[in-house]
Amino acid sequence: MSASPVAVLAPVPLEESYRFCRDVARRRAKNFYYAFLLLEKPQRDAMCAIYAFMRRCDDLSDDPGAEKARLPETIALWRMQLNRALAGSVAGDPIWPAFHDTVRRYSIPHRFFHEMIDGIASDVEPRRIRTYDELYRYCYHVASVVGLTVIHIFGFESMRALLLAEKCGIAFQLTNILRDVREDALLGRVYLPLEDLDRFGVPAAQLESGKEDQAFRELMRFEAARARECYRESAALLGMIHQKSRRSLWALREIYLQLLARIEKADYTVLSRRINVPTRTKIALLLRAFLTYK
Repeated sequence: MSASPVAVLAPVPLEESYRFCRDVARRRAKNFYYAFLLLEKPQRDAMCAIYAFMRRCDDLSDDPGAEKARLPETIALWRMQLNRALAGSVAGDPIWPAFHDTVRRYSIPHRFFHEMIDGIASDVEPRRIRTYDELYRYCYHVASVVGLTVIHIFGFESMRALLLAEKCGIAFQLTNILRDVREDALLGRVYLPLEDLDRFGVPAAQLESGKEDQAFRELMRFEAARARECYRESAALLGMIHQKSRRSLWALREIYLQLLARIEKADYTVLSRRINVPTRTKIALLLRAFLTYK
């Protein structure tokens, strides 16, 4: 999929837009798409529309063929198109009709989408995170705002659910960072805080080399404990969203918890191989969620 917005002469029909978004999610959402399957169709379609927007945002900075010098201009254009879509002008990309319809029906605050763009804008250039506070802010912009968005589709009553959705997003993103340490480092992106690398005596260059010594494992164990604490702190979110949505959130959390557990069980050998949750395990979790949450 091209990272550039798709130009069309007129808005596509709403159902065609939703169909396009479903196709994007089916091909690219991975863990998220499994959880989408447990929702009722209107919610599932809404999730796909939001995911398609997120995917477009990510592609702006991740497309290897993109002209980096023009990315600020491309991001500014994308932000302008977002503003137009939020206002009801849905020409310019096949995702916009479904996106606008979803945001309107579920009363999703517009600021979250601008914060998503802020997150991808911060990832355009190689970067090194210095402190955990800086890492938390990064995780908020690229993951927590997603949780704060989709919780409106799940449905909730207590405002405390928003705080827990933020923490849940942090947990998911920390897990992704632990899995992708070497892949990110090779792109010039070191998300493990430099203050932690210094504390455990792990040079940043080691993340690219593939050397998995005891110091690296201690560093990873420390960061994994942070992720687990975020999962623990956000666990009550499951009981705060509407009953019909709980199976989806439960499955998504369990898939990510399984990923973290596999990283731990593999003794943090993430520099020499990519650790994933097998498809059969995800399907088993979906079945368990379906049988547990009626």
